[in-house]
Amino acid sequence: MKFPHLAIFTLFTLLTVSCGKEVTSTPIDNKPESVRNVTTSVVESGNFKTLEHSTQGKVSVISDNGISYLQFNQSFKTDSGPDLVVILHRGNVPSKSLKEQEYVSVAKLQNIKGSQRYALPKNVNLADFNSVAIWCRKFNVTFGYASLPKTN
Repeated sequence: MKFPHLAIFTLFTLLTVSCGKEVTSTPIDNKPESVRNVTTSVVESGNFKTLEHSTQGKVSVISDNGISYLQFNQSFKTDSGPDLVVILHRGNVPSKSLKEQEYVSVAKLQNIKGSQRYALPKNVNLADFNSVAIWCRKFNVTFGYASLPKTN
């Protein structure tokens, strides 16, 4: 009586396993990708200074294949705060409290320290702005800024 149950179990197992999906693998292409020409240049740079909260490090405006970025170096550091934003400001030294027409928001601050990069909006004319600032939108407080001397 055990034999028919064993035979049915074995037959069921074989059918179940044989009906499973076939495992296939995709061969790996070991050919190297073509190297693209990358053109990166520093357009402007400045050092962060404290305004309302400790801020330090260096920011550079770089052009990478026609796209402009703000790039903070590894030594960038600022105090923690709510709703911190990276902005471009029209003045060389932003005021402690900002008015809407004085700046353009670039992006939410990624981290309060270390190297980071922000793409500038395409509709922004960099010549209209003289500094980069870390600004707390919630309390309208400028933590620190870096003037961007024009290199002509």
